[in-house]
Amino acid sequence: MDWLFTHNTLRRGAVALALPAALIGAIATGGPAAAAPAPEPLAGVSDQVTTGLLGAAKSVAGIAGISLPDTYGPETAIVVLGYGLLPDGTMRAELSNRLHAALVQAFMSPASPVIVTGGNPRNGITEAQVMADWLMVRGLARDRIHAETEAGSTVQNAKFSARMMEALGVHKAVLITSADHMRRALENFLDAGVPVVATMTPDVAPLWAKPFGTDR
Repeated sequence: MDWLFTHNTLRRGAVALALPAALIGAIATGGPAAAAPAPEPLAGVSDQVTTGLLGAAKSVAGIAGISLPDTYGPETAIVVLGYGLLPDGTMRAELSNRLHAALVQAFMSPASPVIVTGGNPRNGITEAQVMADWLMVRGLARDRIHAETEAGSTVQNAKFSARMMEALGVHKAVLITSADHMRRALENFLDAGVPVVATMTPDVAPLWAKPFGTDR
């Protein structure tokens, strides 16, 4: 078991070093002390170059036995479900893990809008606001992130996200939440009329990206 852990750790570290600089920057840029969001890593890059970078990332990851998520276009939203904040308004580790998974999916689908959903304010800030700030600090463009700040339950996450997707002209979703929450979330989104084309949890997302950022 110790050998397997060491092997996997070294393999993931090797992949991180081998991935293109654009991938590393897109997965986790900066930290909570950053004064302003970093520019979108792929902003101004042609579709041809973007496709090449995504292909290279998948190729390198495939060699190392790490699965990257599929790529989706502008008709598919990446929907990240919130998780209760601490009393001071900061994130719990569970929510940080969901956002790391979302960041990887957002890089792999650079044309997809990202919806963060969650109300339940603590210390004057909602789950969605904290999530949006976290993603912007790490390089996602502000106009790509859409914060749904009213939901107080999974049913409302689904209902209000569906409403936002309709306003954006987006008709399908990649759903991101924790593994033990996914079944209920999936049922709620399907009940709300949202076709879910893929799901991702931190358990299956390539969290080898995590060392390049911070948990908060």
